Amino acid sequence: MIGHFMKKQTTYGLRVSLRHVMRELKILRKHRNGIRQARYLSDQQHLKLNIGCGPKVKSGWINVDLSPHAEIALDLREPLPFRDNSCSIIYSEHFLEHLEYPLHAKLFLVESYRVLEPGGVISIGVPDTEWPLAEYVGTRCEDYFNIAKDRWAAKWCQTQMEIINYHFRQDGDHLFAYDFVTLAQALSSAGFQGVIRRDFDPSLDSIDRKLGTLYVNAFKLGTR
Repeated sequence: MIGHFMKKQTTYGLRVSLRHVMRELKILRKHRNGIRQARYLSDQQHLKLNIGCGPKVKSGWINVDLSPHAEIALDLREPLPFRDNSCSIIYSEHFLEHLEYPLHAKLFLVESYRVLEPGGVISIGVPDTEWPLAEYVGTRCEDYFNIAKDRWAAKWCQTQMEIINYHFRQDGDHLFAYDFVTLAQALSSAGFQGVIRRDFDPSLDSIDRKLGTLYVNAFKLGTR
């Protein structure tokens, strides 16, 4: 009854905005709790952070996400509540594309550089956008569109352009698309050096994301 009244008395845009506000309030509460939890790690060194983990948690790591699977819930659009030079490795797989670029994505990379110890590494996996675009213009032929339609794309995606739009947006969850050059530039601007494109690592990466993922390592050089 209330839902019917709200739908009748409001517009779609207003209802979407109200849902967004409610979602942000929930995120704020989780983030505040996460900051309190992170304080217990303030005296620890060589932390291993699994950022934006979702259900793909790693044993022996600090799994960080808004997901209930994570040990620490944080809004990763905000500064990281970890000490300078306190982490040996930061890993994220299919997370960075969910941050607004350049504002939140570059803040996250700058914060990652800050909390990494000298010699530490950030390892990032994002959807490979070069593949679908190259195949669309005919410079590569690796059956991307049939694979995407079978594995990733929503059921409503029928044409190649619909599949490309889904790759970029994924029902509004994806906010930016990366190729190696763009990701390397963003990492370098945050201070990282030795940026390299790496192969899939079965000891680190998710097997179901092996196909179609761009994996990159970058390093915080220097000494303490």
